[in-house]
Amino acid sequence: MSFVENEAEGYEALLENLPLNDVCKTIGITGAPGAGKSSLTDALIEAFLPDFAKIAVLCIDPSSPFNKGALLGDRIRMSKWFSNQNVFIRSVATRGALGGLSAKTIELTDVLKAAGYNLIIIETVGVGQSEIDIAALADVTIVVLVPESGDEVQTMKAGVMEVGDIFVVNKSDRPGADGFVKNLNLQLSPSLHHKKEYLTIVKTIAIQKEGIDDLREAIKSKLSNLSATDGTKFLAEKAYRLISNKRMKDVDITELEQKLREDQSSNLYRFIKMYY
Repeated sequence: MSFVENEAEGYEALLENLPLNDVCKTIGITGAPGAGKSSLTDALIEAFLPDFAKIAVLCIDPSSPFNKGALLGDRIRMSKWFSNQNVFIRSVATRGALGGLSAKTIELTDVLKAAGYNLIIIETVGVGQSEIDIAALADVTIVVLVPESGDEVQTMKAGVMEVGDIFVVNKSDRPGADGFVKNLNLQLSPSLHHKKEYLTIVKTIAIQKEGIDDLREAIKSKLSNLSATDGTKFLAEKAYRLISNKRMKDVDITELEQKLREDQSSNLYRFIKMYY
């Protein structure tokens, strides 16, 4: 994985020759910081091990501003799985990538599939509305909220709220949880989001493992209803992002700054047309 992430010589040939694993499923978990994504991920590992046998977790962490590495906060919270041979957990730095995902997440996911994992859980940074890329990578996308997220729902619904397949109201033992769920149901009305049916909402207290069985069944239901059309759209989204990343590979922000400093036109659009 480090070989691929660091784009060592020959990494593209390795990716081109990876064995196909079309039975592995991918779950994406997104939501604002502090919503309990890591605790939920920890609970789902335990819940799904009997069904999937080998589970991998990619924790997309914020980059260190100094060495661009991952801060490793999520791995610390899931330390109980370190000695389990059927669970693999790795932190991946965003390296400045927008959308809540590292630019290398797609390749790393394919490496894990080739390694024989049956389920991959991707936990994203948690940066709010821009965190929509996970929908292009996951078979099922889970949006984690807490009862205090009332105002946040209003700002998120044009982005993250539209890509979620399952909405989890975590820490549902807090005051106002039932009222928040009722309001969330109204916000997720099919007529407002061009959906055929209401989206699934599950109440949990992840740290106490409450509601996890309901969430597991909701996820399994979504996975079982995936169609061939979903698979083709999924591949197209992945291809689009891989092509975009490849075309942007040679664009360096420091070089851009230097060229802009030397440019005399002061017209950004003319500058882009000239060089890119």
